Amino acid sequence: MFKFKNDTDKSGSAVNKPSRGSSEIGKRGSVSIGGKTMIGSTVVIDGNITSAEDLIIEGKVSGTITATGHEVTVGQAGQLKANISAKIVRIEGKVEGDISGGEKVIISKTGNVLGNIDAPRVTLEDGAKFKGSIEMDPDEQPSIKAVPSGKSDLFPASAAADKSNAS
Repeated sequence: MFKFKNDTDKSGSAVNKPSRGSSEIGKRGSVSIGGKTMIGSTVVIDGNITSAEDLIIEGKVSGTITATGHEVTVGQAGQLKANISAKIVRIEGKVEGDISGGEKVIISKTGNVLGNIDAPRVTLEDGAKFKGSIEMDPDEQPSIKAVPSGKSDLFPASAAADKSNAS
């Protein structure tokens, strides 16, 4: 298993370094291809991740993940106890923490989220598991509004009256 431990560099900033005994060449747990980085299923990270490219997480992460302007995908094998902040967030695995999407958040049918979501657009696929609250951009008006009284305003009273008079 490829584990990381938190160290600090000369400036005092947190730096993730491979723990002693790991072979970077033989047991490489992350791969960067074409502006995307994948954190493999055997990787365990305890700390903060800041990414300037798209990120795919199949491993275990505790801490925070920040990828401003980029996409973060938590794969089916991914298990996070972390807050996520990115342009687009896709959840196919398990996340315990708050999610902030600059553009949108998508929880797939295999996704499981325990936390709050803040994004202009949120998609929960059929079968997705979610417990928390969702806050969407107040400037964007949903096409169908929930009515607190439980009555739908899709059919105005005048249309209902016209229909009953036709009988």
